[in-house]
Amino acid sequence: MSQTIRRKAPSVRKAAAQRNTAQKVRRAKARTGSTLDAIMAWLPFTEEQLHRVFLAMILGGAVVLAWIVASFAGVPAMASQQLAAIAGDAGFEVRRVDVRGVKHLNELKIYERVLAEKDRAMPLVDVEALRNELIQLSWVEDARVSRQLPDTLVIDIVERKPHAVLRKADRLVMIDATGHELETISPARARGKLVVSGPGAGKQVEALSALLETAPALKPQVREAEWIGNRRWNVTFRTGQVLALPEGAAESSKALMNFAQLDGRNRLLGGEAVAFDMRAPDRIYFRVPNRQQLADAAKAAAAASRDAPAKPEAAAKPAASAKKEEAN
Repeated sequence: MSQTIRRKAPSVRKAAAQRNTAQKVRRAKARTGSTLDAIMAWLPFTEEQLHRVFLAMILGGAVVLAWIVASFAGVPAMASQQLAAIAGDAGFEVRRVDVRGVKHLNELKIYERVLAEKDRAMPLVDVEALRNELIQLSWVEDARVSRQLPDTLVIDIVERKPHAVLRKADRLVMIDATGHELETISPARARGKLVVSGPGAGKQVEALSALLETAPALKPQVREAEWIGNRRWNVTFRTGQVLALPEGAAESSKALMNFAQLDGRNRLLGGEAVAFDMRAPDRIYFRVPNRQQLADAAKAAAAASRDAPAKPEAAAKPAASAKKEEAN
């Protein structure tokens, strides 16, 4: 015999509360739906397109996550090594090195750095790291490393240009136009080149070049330039004569141009003066040692003649009479 169990009907108060809750939910859904609809209406995408964008973002995030996990596991590195091994077995490995653009630099210094890549598979050669290593060489201003398949590394070198010789306490050093030191050289190799000297002279080479450009006629005749007291130049010409210039870029340039004009009119270079001083703004001083020696000799002769004893007059007369008798 079946028996039906009847649940107690909810009270009036409870039923009213449930109806209020349902109404609030419906109003909230309506407000949310209207807000989302407004946003979707404002966006330049359809709902379908937005779903596709979200799907692409999810798939992209999954791919990135998979790549990160694979990287931690070492899968890309192993794949790269395997690919390099296959390329090496197929003949794509470094067997020859072609060096170009070298004139002054010793090529052995390049080969010493490239030999580490010998017999290495082409995909494993780090051309950027090799380039950075080559740029450390003193003569190299720039370098380019490229692969020439199947088995050649091409090294293109841009060398620095020698500009002058820096005289140091114990050696002579070739430098470029910026003062960058290239290599130590012998006095024989320095012959005929512009020599700069003095503390800090290497850092002033560019300023010296600008100074000499203001007097192009004198530039080929300059043999040496000494940086004095970290403030001014003494210029030595090929004649051995020295010109002292004033401090300051503008002042020294003006003085050098004035000297070039004076030399053009009066032929100062190759003359008797051994030194010229133009540190005073409105005059030039000459040092002529030969004239000073002549003046000193003249002063000594005059002093000797004043100090010599006078000859007696009586002694002179017989000599005169003797000459008359001979004449008769």
